[in-house]
Amino acid sequence: MAKKETVSLIDTFSEFKELKNIDRMTMISVLEESFRNVIAKLFGSNDNYDVIINPDKGDLEIWRNRTVVEDEELEDENTQISLTDAKKIDEDFEVGEEVTDEVFFEDFGRRAILNLRQTLTSKILELQKENLFNKYSERIGEIVSGEVYQIWKKEILLLDDEKNEMLLPTNEQIPSDFFRKGEQVRAIVERVENKNNNPKIILSRTSPVFLERLLELEVPEINDGLITIKRIARIPGERAKVAVESYDDRIDPVGACVGMKGSRIHGIVRELRNENIDIINFTPNTNLFIQRALSPAKISSVKIHEEEKRAEVLMRPEEVSLAIGKGGMNIKLADMLTGYTLEVYRDIDDLDEEDIYLDEFRDEIDGWVIDQLKKIGCVTAKNVLSMPKEKIAAEADLEEDTVAEVMDILKAEFEEEE
Repeated sequence: MAKKETVSLIDTFSEFKELKNIDRMTMISVLEESFRNVIAKLFGSNDNYDVIINPDKGDLEIWRNRTVVEDEELEDENTQISLTDAKKIDEDFEVGEEVTDEVFFEDFGRRAILNLRQTLTSKILELQKENLFNKYSERIGEIVSGEVYQIWKKEILLLDDEKNEMLLPTNEQIPSDFFRKGEQVRAIVERVENKNNNPKIILSRTSPVFLERLLELEVPEINDGLITIKRIARIPGERAKVAVESYDDRIDPVGACVGMKGSRIHGIVRELRNENIDIINFTPNTNLFIQRALSPAKISSVKIHEEEKRAEVLMRPEEVSLAIGKGGMNIKLADMLTGYTLEVYRDIDDLDEEDIYLDEFRDEIDGWVIDQLKKIGCVTAKNVLSMPKEKIAAEADLEEDTVAEVMDILKAEFEEEE
């Protein structure tokens, strides 16, 4: 009965490895190591044992090697055998020779069998975790799909097709994302953590790479390598800018990405919760690239400061709000896309003789406040005074009280002159 239990044990784990995607030879290795560990615990060492597992039949043989000693010199029955007992096996044995005989694991007792079960279960669990870590480490940056299993405050637990757990943290979700239990969710594998041999698969829907992979799925020319995505800038769920380039003059990269009547881009926009996606032509010409990045605004001129990675952009007053965009979103994305800090200035060639540049007020107004105002095209005192306080506060990311103080200082300057 005990021997059947051991064989059944091997069969059980042979079936188990099929479910857990552990290959046969790895399982044989794990079995052998587990048997050896238990033997070592019982006898202090397994060096004199040969464990043979037949991968075809799934059966097990354990052979023990002992040295023949005189009866009165027997000290360790695990590594030695008395001459009398050796001759019972074969009359020809002599002192100093090695006796190899088969032993049966079930003879070690029920505790040994239970110990083996625990050892095997532990090793298979470790192996499973290692396989999971390796599998998803190779899939970083790929789109995966999972079913929502549990929704928590800080993250969502998803299960893949093999019931492996994946985590979608709140900060990796698009702000307007809303999921229900049982719903399928797409995201990219952002990273795989492995603390204390406990792999955690972290997903993201906010990464620019997620948008890049979606474009590859929807636009065959990108997948085929005819169009290359050069750069992506995203404010998740709000707006994105994508710079693309074609190596074939016959292919319009922007048109190919958008599709007929927006057919290709619409699916991506829906997946990203109505994120507005601008596709622009990439160019190595920095001046021209900055102009395209600030679209739909029209630019008069660009002055680039290469060492500081900064550019001063001049445009007509009516174009400034377009360049900045709602909540400063357009210029922020243009900064991210180009890699330059873009400073927008109103084109004021015919500066009012009574007007004053803001830099003249640095002794009265904090420099960082003036810099914020200049970013939205307010270069002079009259630029600031001509705009509503609320609009300046919103576009320049300043407190209304701060804007009010600035306006009071500027007004006082003109009153003094009068």
